[in-house]
Amino acid sequence: MAHPASPLEFAMQRLTLSLLALCLLPLAGSRVAEAHCEVPCGIYADQRRFEQMLEDTATIHKAMDQIAALAGKTDAQSANQLVRWVNTKEQHATSTQGIIAQYFMTQRIKGSQETYVARLTSAHAVMTLAMKCKQTTDTANADKLKAAIVHFHKVYEPKKGAAKKADSGHGHDHDHK
Repeated sequence: MAHPASPLEFAMQRLTLSLLALCLLPLAGSRVAEAHCEVPCGIYADQRRFEQMLEDTATIHKAMDQIAALAGKTDAQSANQLVRWVNTKEQHATSTQGIIAQYFMTQRIKGSQETYVARLTSAHAVMTLAMKCKQTTDTANADKLKAAIVHFHKVYEPKKGAAKKADSGHGHDHDHK
């Protein structure tokens, strides 16, 4: 028969389990696993990933605005909403980092590509700004994140815009029907 743990040992076990749960909690609601499979299946939707990161950034910006609006309030409902907005901001910044890391950096950006360094540098800027959004409530960081995603898209797919302009015959992007 096992000896019962001392109160100190029991408290340390609970603390350890609590810390482990806190570390794993962000993964529970994360969309990182949904970024794409790693079979590889060969099915990619790059544009959808860029759109998702821009949507995440819009949510981060709104969360920052809401956090600022709730910061001075002391009632329970405001405190609850403040925590929810902080969590939402964290989740969407983590989602953006996950898309860059798991989808683009591990599957789409290849060392053999001519644009490898530019793509990698641009992807790193997105990840760093997503981290900055986690650390602050300054909406300027969300604006910089959006600009970095747009820049990454231009670096990632430089010929698409050029091809559209060349195809239209008169220097602007739209379809003629």
